[in-house]
Amino acid sequence: MSGERPRLLLNPPLRSLDEAQLRRRVYEFADLSSYSFWERWSIRALGLLGYWWIAAFGRTIRWTVVDEQYHEEIRRAGKRIIYAFWHNRIFLATWFWRHRGIVVMTSQSFDGEYIARFIQRFGYGAARGSSTRGGHRALLVMAACLHRGLDVAFTIDGPRGPVYVAKKGAVMLAKLTGHAILPFHISAEAFWELPSWDRFQIPKPFTRAVVLLGPPITVPADADDALLQQKHAELQATLDALRERGDRWFRR
Repeated sequence: MSGERPRLLLNPPLRSLDEAQLRRRVYEFADLSSYSFWERWSIRALGLLGYWWIAAFGRTIRWTVVDEQYHEEIRRAGKRIIYAFWHNRIFLATWFWRHRGIVVMTSQSFDGEYIARFIQRFGYGAARGSSTRGGHRALLVMAACLHRGLDVAFTIDGPRGPVYVAKKGAVMLAKLTGHAILPFHISAEAFWELPSWDRFQIPKPFTRAVVLLGPPITVPADADDALLQQKHAELQATLDALRERGDRWFRR
């Protein structure tokens, strides 16, 4: 029926969770009993290391925020936010958006578990799953979070790339829930770049960083495949433009 949200949002096991149960599911550390002793020890150690590392560096960064009105525009419309950004800016984004209760999709893997632990220490929630494993279930968890008034976020080219190629999860979630996508990008003036698939960036202490917000993207409940493709292309183009602008910011 035109204008009616798809019934995927009404998944019975998730709708049966009350708000307290849902919050425990995303904000509390996961059970590690399926991992070996050394894996459990490593997940806990890496989670703490990631937290202290980001906290120590993050406190020194000098921030500039551009086009903050797009964030307020979504709030004034009474919608929750589906944040979308590139995977290699996780370090910067984790510090900047901390303690807002945002629920982030993390992969169901060893790497995903220690990442979930350090972001949870910064007040984020973790919806476990990814485009390669458990993604459908994680999307349902994120839909349930939006339904209960929580914002969510995607590293839109994660977990394995290709780098700077947006996947469709955020667009699908916007259609399912009626909430708005907020593309954003963060660029640091000085950083180290790791030899990873995404060229992961670690800002140098005391550097400057700019946060660029893009216009909100909404997706109608009755969007057909052609319109979904159009919205996906709009998200890709917006993130590309923000990255190009951000990476030129300190060379002006």
